[in-house]
Amino acid sequence: MKEFLARALYSALLRLITPLYLLRLWRRGAKEPLYRQFMGERLGFYESGPSQGWLWIHAVSLGETRAAAALINALRERQPELRLLLTHSTSTGREAGRDLLREGDVQCWLPFDTPGAVRRFFRHWQPRVGVLMETEIWPNLQRLASCPMVLANARLSAKSARQGERFAALLHPAARRMTLVLAQSEADAARIREAGAPDIRVMGNLKYDLHPDEALIARGRLWREALQRPALLFAVSREGEEAMLIDAWHALPSEHRPLLAVVPRHPQRFDEVAALLRDAGLKLARRSSWAETPDAEALSADAWLGDSMREMPLYYGLADVALLGGSFAPLGGQNLIEAAACACPVVMGPHTFNFAEASQLAEAAGAAQRVADMREGLEAAITLCNDGALRGQRAQAAQAFAAAHRGAAARMAEAVLAASHEPAASPQGASSAG
Repeated sequence: MKEFLARALYSALLRLITPLYLLRLWRRGAKEPLYRQFMGERLGFYESGPSQGWLWIHAVSLGETRAAAALINALRERQPELRLLLTHSTSTGREAGRDLLREGDVQCWLPFDTPGAVRRFFRHWQPRVGVLMETEIWPNLQRLASCPMVLANARLSAKSARQGERFAALLHPAARRMTLVLAQSEADAARIREAGAPDIRVMGNLKYDLHPDEALIARGRLWREALQRPALLFAVSREGEEAMLIDAWHALPSEHRPLLAVVPRHPQRFDEVAALLRDAGLKLARRSSWAETPDAEALSADAWLGDSMREMPLYYGLADVALLGGSFAPLGGQNLIEAAACACPVVMGPHTFNFAEASQLAEAAGAAQRVADMREGLEAAITLCNDGALRGQRAQAAQAFAAAHRGAAARMAEAVLAASHEPAASPQGASSAG
């Protein structure tokens, strides 16, 4: 009864706030126009004709879409004729997802989690299996699914597990209806098991199977040679962290400062971060101001703003060392595996709970160094910039660490294809009301 009432209240609340949700997307579309496109898909209405037999993968944003790329490649190796339905919730995810499509594939928004929108989604597409990436569990989506559902590359931090207990009446029934969970680590598996998921298997992390673009890495290294000085990267920085960096930066003697490259996590913050750097008195050059090669003005700048998309291997190729965004504020850290695969040593702050296992393994392998705060992190990064031998050792350790943990994509692809032949749990409810 408690679970029924929680779900009824949840669904009623979502119906009430749907106009506000759509308005928020429209306003966000002023800066990211993709949010204003295909708005009907958010409610489960589609322009293309209905079909069936899709292998459906939901990758909410950019990080999940990049992880999905490794899984999709492995699936296509085993089943070249598969028809892919790829859904997203953010514009960065949808933009990145375009590169994963082949002729005959389809891409759309995941509908809002109201019963009517979810029913229309399943009735229209009729997927043979659904794969949700990493942390996506939605109460109505799970309850009304008409196909086997797999949570792939699944992770659940201790903090998220504690927060989720407040909504156990909603989330535990959704977890119980998962056909299969493919967890990144034993710790993730244990926490998801406590939520009630019935079949959990530890498979590793798909992000180790991503191969960075070697041409972008090579271009970044050419830029570093043109600089003729060290380069320090603040990779995938989050709100509030740039101000920490600037405060610590000003404490450095000016003659000890390398080029500072800052790549914010969210594109909508590019202008905000540019203003922060300029207001701090730094001579700034923006990546978007040149094409293939930085000009003389950029080469003489104090700082570069990485205001481009899908060029992280370039920035890691440029950098002697990277500070890990999201780890200096209590935000859980960002993915450090890509940096390691690009042979870029990492200095991370104390907050890496979103990538706990990867950060612990990287630290143990000598691919990453943990520090207490931004000031200590900047000092450690400067030391690496100025010590070529130590930096070389860390770079080799980083590449070896990334290579040692590959193989999750093949394991998960086999499990997903096996699940696609399993009978689906009967979807609950029959009404198509929104």
